Amino acid sequence: MCHVIVTCRSMLWTLLSIVVAFAELIAFMSADWLVGRPRANGAPAPANRSSTSNDPYRPTLGIYSRCIKVTHQVNSKRGSLCGPYAESFNEIASGFWRATAIFLATGILILCTVAFVSVFTMCVQSFLKKSIFNICGLLQGIAGLFLILGLILYPAGWGSQKVVGYCGPDVSPYQLGACSLGWAFYTAVGGTVLTFLCAVLSAQAEIATSSDKVQEEIEEGKNLICLL
Repeated sequence: MCHVIVTCRSMLWTLLSIVVAFAELIAFMSADWLVGRPRANGAPAPANRSSTSNDPYRPTLGIYSRCIKVTHQVNSKRGSLCGPYAESFNEIASGFWRATAIFLATGILILCTVAFVSVFTMCVQSFLKKSIFNICGLLQGIAGLFLILGLILYPAGWGSQKVVGYCGPDVSPYQLGACSLGWAFYTAVGGTVLTFLCAVLSAQAEIATSSDKVQEEIEEGKNLICLL
């Protein structure tokens, strides 16, 4: 018989696991890891338009994608062009970034799997006599290690020719030059910290769902158990 057990700690762990997985996935797919040096738009503004259309813009560069501004010659409209700059894995800017992509993708895959499983922990709390919360917590800890490795290797790729084109000749491994870090990098770092928090919360969720109060509710024949 399936007993649906919901506690504050287990629900917090489930929600945070889902948020962390999505945050890391969005950061990985984003082109806003590096914000490049200012560039001119390259076309004069019409007389009846504000000169702000010619203000410098800053292109962005991700692990495998980028965003730049382009001018449509027909109507002189300017817009952003975002998409992969690498058509294959081997075309990613540097070997360090390829390693970063592998480590981050592995960690994110684990996090997404845990996030999917966490939804069902309200009904199923064990697998092969092992606590699902503990198993998921261990997997989240492993995912966190993969994410850390990826984030450590990422700045080592700043010396690649691709990054030099965005950040200027002063850029080098672990030196940003004229670039700055974008929101995607900070999101990935924050998600990594929260990943380890999830691993800790998983133990608290296991304790909460196997407490004496829960066992008493089960013995009373209740199938839906909600506790603070």
